[in-house]
Amino acid sequence: MAGQLGKTWHGLAARAPWSKPAWPGRPCHTGGLKPGPDTLTGKLMTLCAGGPQDLAQQVIEVSAIVDVVAAREAAKAVCEAAGLDRKAIEEVAIAVSELATNLVKHAKRGRLVFTLAREGKRTGIQIESVDSGPGIPDLQRAMSDGYSTSGSLGYGLGAVNRLMDEFDIAAPLQGGKGTRITCRRWRKEETPAFIPCPLEFGVATRARTGETVNGDAFVSHRWGTTALVGIIDGLGHGPLAFRAAQTARLYVESHAQQPLRAIFSGTNHSCRATNGVVMALARFDWRRETMSFAAVGNIESRVFAGPRKLNFIVRRGVIGLNAPEAVVTEHPWRPQDVMVLHSDGLSSHWSWEDFPRAEDLSADALAYLLLRLARDDDDATVLVVRGAR
Repeated sequence: MAGQLGKTWHGLAARAPWSKPAWPGRPCHTGGLKPGPDTLTGKLMTLCAGGPQDLAQQVIEVSAIVDVVAAREAAKAVCEAAGLDRKAIEEVAIAVSELATNLVKHAKRGRLVFTLAREGKRTGIQIESVDSGPGIPDLQRAMSDGYSTSGSLGYGLGAVNRLMDEFDIAAPLQGGKGTRITCRRWRKEETPAFIPCPLEFGVATRARTGETVNGDAFVSHRWGTTALVGIIDGLGHGPLAFRAAQTARLYVESHAQQPLRAIFSGTNHSCRATNGVVMALARFDWRRETMSFAAVGNIESRVFAGPRKLNFIVRRGVIGLNAPEAVVTEHPWRPQDVMVLHSDGLSSHWSWEDFPRAEDLSADALAYLLLRLARDDDDATVLVVRGAR
């Protein structure tokens, strides 16, 4: 690793004199100092001296608070090379500040590796934080927004998970010590040419009788030629179920453009400090005329598509507690198809034939009609997707 670090910092420093940076638009501010390559200022000057071609990977050894600044600058440089917008770059910088500060105060020292990530047509940044410290004794608490594992910024790993598109953590590592965190943030894709949405969406929801808050939540997010919809059911009832469902909803809505499998993984991390949720999500793409689906837990999912039968793979478990990896399936979607999702607050003993006029109803009207099947002792939510009428 020492050789790699020498190449990262020393190799770039040799390519251009400090007074004439090779990367236009990124001047170096040294305050008249002539620091060595291993100092904080030397690291920043090295970043300035290299061009975007040097940014495929940046490695920062973090052992003091001053190294947090070097880490932020390295991350920003890779983000710019990946084409992330200003808002995304600042959010990545916040996540890096938390990771770097935790390395110093919790593990005493560690390493941050910033890599220009590519996946198909997507580009972004991958951040890997590795240390050999004592690990994280209470991962559930550490994943809560507002809690810092080391008394650092107070954002906590929960905020890192929320700010990044993908997040994975392993603690402890082999041997019973250390933590490895890997996360990614992707450049937002350009909005496709506008095509009118051929679908309509309807939702009906209510809280359990006697409760002031609803432990169910729903998602309906449209972007370009796609839409993401879903139902989330927090375990139990009342404020704790409400908190779990809203935590999941906020994560899903802020990551709605990510692949379904990544959304489920991130929601699982976000909900670790809650009662947990069950969830079903469907993404519609009317340019491709497809629907992708994934679910963990007992959200009822039905598609009425004439003689065709759509087979979904629903995993058993609770997101935030013991959730398995979601299985995503893709299916053709036709204008006459109708999807109904509902939480277990509704009886599942119903069929399309029970509602002879259902084909003539709007999505909203059908959702409210089905909500009549709800029990009084549970929260209930129905979501309907059908062709626009």
